[in-house]
Order: sequence, then structure tokens, then C-alpha cells
Amino acid sequence: MIQAIKITVLGISIIMAIAVSAPACANKNNDTLRRETLMELKKIEDVLKEHTKELMAIPGVVGTAIGLCNQKPCIKVYVSKITPELARKIPTTLEGYPVEVEETGEFRPLQK
Repeated sequence: MIQAIKITVLGISIIMAIAVSAPACANKNNDTLRRETLMELKKIEDVLKEHTKELMAIPGVVGTAIGLCNQKPCIKVYVSKITPELARKIPTTLEGYPVEVEETGEFRPLQK
């Protein structure tokens, strides 16, 4: 009888632990699915086109492009010089796509 009570208490403890941790796992999966769905709905080219004007309006930004970050498509923002203030103004993601800031210096046209 005491052994049956121990098994029941253990079973209830396991069920409670699963019930408590399940919502946290579900939220992570939902966030990932939401981000992936958003990315599937909008092509990175469209996201870049829609946001380039606002990115280029930030003083110090000299260009934007599509690149690879950790072997996945991302939006590159080229700046003349990285500063903490400039880094705060540039978002880390745009519509689900990661944004990477890269210091390039000023862009100038080639001389003929």
C-alpha cells in the first residue's frame, strides 16, 4: 500500500513537471514558427526594398544589401564607422530577418 502511494505521488510529480514546462516549450516553438512564417510570406528582397530608405536616412549608413549570416539570408547594413549610438539606431532584425552591421568606410565612385 505504501509503495503504491509512492508510485502515485511520483507519477503526479512527473505529470506536474511536464504540465509546468510545456507552455514554455510551446512559446519557443510558436515564436520560431511565427518568425519562419513571416519570412516565408515576405521575400528578403521585398523587406530590404521596403526598409532601405529608412536605413539610409540614419546618419552614418552608407549602404544596404542582402548577405549571409551563419549560412542564412540576412540584411547587411554598411556604415562608415560603427559607433554605439549608430548601433542602437539600427534594428537587429527586420520582419524576421537578421540584420548585420558592417563597417566599410565611405563609398566613393571609381575614378576613370
